[in-house]
Amino acid sequence: MSSRKLGPMIRRRREAKRLTQEELAKKARISQPYLSQLEAGTYRNPGIETLKRLAKALGVRVTALLE
Repeated sequence: MSSRKLGPMIRRRREAKRLTQEELAKKARISQPYLSQLEAGTYRNPGIETLKRLAKALGVRVTALLE
C-alpha cells in the first residue's frame, strides 16, 4: 500500500459516513489539523495506534484503510 493512498482512503471513508474532519478527529481522539494533514498526504506515516483509532471511528478494519 502506498502511503499516498492512505489520505484519500481516509477521506472517502469519512465522507461516506457523512462525518466532518472535526467529528472524525474527535471520535478517533486525534487533532483535526493532524487528520487534515493525513488526508492531504502532508503527513504520511501515522503510527499503528492512530490507524487503529481511525479504523474504529470509521467502523472498519485497519486493513480497509490500507487497501
